[in-house]
Formats: sequence, structure tokens, C-alpha cells
Amino acid sequence: MTDRPVDEMSFEDAMAELEKVLGQLERGDVALDDSIKLYERGAALKARCETKLKEAEEKVAAITLDADGNPTGLKAAGDL
Repeated sequence: MTDRPVDEMSFEDAMAELEKVLGQLERGDVALDDSIKLYERGAALKARCETKLKEAEEKVAAITLDADGNPTGLKAAGDL
């Protein structure tokens, strides 16, 4: 587990750390207090991954296509 703030992590970094946290929790060889900290960190990492996925989905949804299905630009975020 790193001390890096979760809100500064990319999706990939947050997912990689979440996998490590889950592995530690599944092994069950962590003291109770540490397990609670890991669980809280894991919850924050999960939320970060969900946020980054939602941002990506919004970007994909904003791509406009022409009549032939080719990308022509982006819609403004307020137009979604």
C-alpha cells in the first residue's frame, strides 16, 4: 500500500493498488487494525476507479459521428 493520495491516481494506478489491497485482505494475515485501514483504502480506490470510468464514459458519449459513422468532434459537456 502506498501513501499516495487516491485522488491523484490514474485509473490504472488505482486499480493496481486495489488488487494488492484485496490480495492482502484475502490472505487474512493482516492484523485487525491494519485490515480496517486496508478496507478503507480499498473503498477509496474503488471509488476512484468508478469516477475515472465515468469520466471516460462521458468522453466517449461526447464523440459525435457524421452520417458515415466517422468521428467529427465532441459535444460540449453540457449537451450530454
